[in-house]
Amino acid sequence: MINRDLIDIFIELAREKNIERSELGTIIEQLFLFIIEKETGEADNCSVIVNLDKGEIEIYVEKTIVEEVDDDHFDITLERAIELEPDLAGELKLGDTFVEVIDPARFGRRLVANARQFLNKRTREVQQQYIYEDYVQRIGEVIIGTVHQVHRENTFVNIEHTELRMPRNEQIFSERFRRGDTIRALVKAVEVTPKGPDILISRSDDLFLYKLFEMEVPEIEDGIIEIKGIARKPGERSKIIVHSVDKRIDAVGACVGMRGSRIQSVVRELNNEKIDIVNYTDKSEVFITRALSPAKPMDIYIDDDRKYCVAIFEEGGLENAVGRSGVNINLASKLTGYTIDAYTKAEYDEVLINQKTTLESLDGIEKSVSDKLIEVASIASVADYLNAKKYILSDEVELSSEEIEAVSEAVNNFINTTHNKQEPEIEETQVDSIVEETQVDQVEEEVVVEEEVVEEKTEDEVAEKVEEEA
Repeated sequence: MINRDLIDIFIELAREKNIERSELGTIIEQLFLFIIEKETGEADNCSVIVNLDKGEIEIYVEKTIVEEVDDDHFDITLERAIELEPDLAGELKLGDTFVEVIDPARFGRRLVANARQFLNKRTREVQQQYIYEDYVQRIGEVIIGTVHQVHRENTFVNIEHTELRMPRNEQIFSERFRRGDTIRALVKAVEVTPKGPDILISRSDDLFLYKLFEMEVPEIEDGIIEIKGIARKPGERSKIIVHSVDKRIDAVGACVGMRGSRIQSVVRELNNEKIDIVNYTDKSEVFITRALSPAKPMDIYIDDDRKYCVAIFEEGGLENAVGRSGVNINLASKLTGYTIDAYTKAEYDEVLINQKTTLESLDGIEKSVSDKLIEVASIASVADYLNAKKYILSDEVELSSEEIEAVSEAVNNFINTTHNKQEPEIEETQVDSIVEETQVDQVEEEVVVEEEVVEEKTEDEVAEKVEEEA
């Protein structure tokens, strides 16, 4: 039962489809069972053995020896069985099971026609299974591929004969790809679909940044330096917390590299995304201060129980602290786990006054209204009212539009008279000179405070450094 030509066709097709030799034998076995079932309606009593090395295909059918054949696929007469196996003439009898050997050549042209169709289908299924099993194991790994197609919602990347999909929300928003570009990305997920495995890759995931540093910084891969946290807005800015388990090694310095060589490689890969590297510490004040980098707060008030922090900045430093669209302060909050509010000193003084001033103390607000605000929505102070949503006043507290207008007018009058006392009496021509004088006074006061703060922080840093060296 030799059909070397057919075996050679199968082997060549399997090589093109990248199917393992061991799997090919199983596919050929399934092919013959499929053809037998298609021809006879049943293949449970059949078995196929394929020897690729010898080019042999053997097909066996178990039949019952009977006097009269009803179905030649299941039955065989004793005479026919003895004719096929003369050596068993004295052993065979009615009711015995006889194994008949079928020559594959009997299937003729139908075999070749069905073989190609079946083999293409099975090889496609096996190939998809290989791809799925391969990439499931590679989730979290950085791959390098070539851009094949760029659509509005997806970019398709090819690695050998495998297609990977990068959705728009997994891309860095400022990047634009063209067909043929070589890119790196993280294997994020593998999903099974009717069309085969859907392999999702990402360049915006936090883990992609982690893996890039792991590739550039050997100390991270060796476990000497740990990345304890990542906060990222892809394409704009990232912040990472690093910690060295070996006190002799500076975690930040190792990640930056000599003359910034290591971090610059990561920055270039991420389309010039700014990266702040923060040394880990369990001291919340120091940790938050570092996380707000490059801005430096003048003062910090922390409530560890509520995970809340107020950071005070100089007039010119608040913009850097908040960052464009709030990105810097949002990343610092995400990195530290604290809700961070940033103010200038003047703004914070106003906030304190608003918090201390109760609504019932203002002219123009009826006591019944202020009591209702406290009882239903816990709105007691001016600050509470300013932070409240309008629907809470109308839907939950159930104030009328006239009552809301009266409260708002009273609060506005308080703010105008308390925070802008001099404005109504000042002519426009005098505003600039008065503001300049006021700023000079404030700067002189802030310089004194800043010198004291810097002096205190310097002493603390020196003490901390001495402890680390010891």
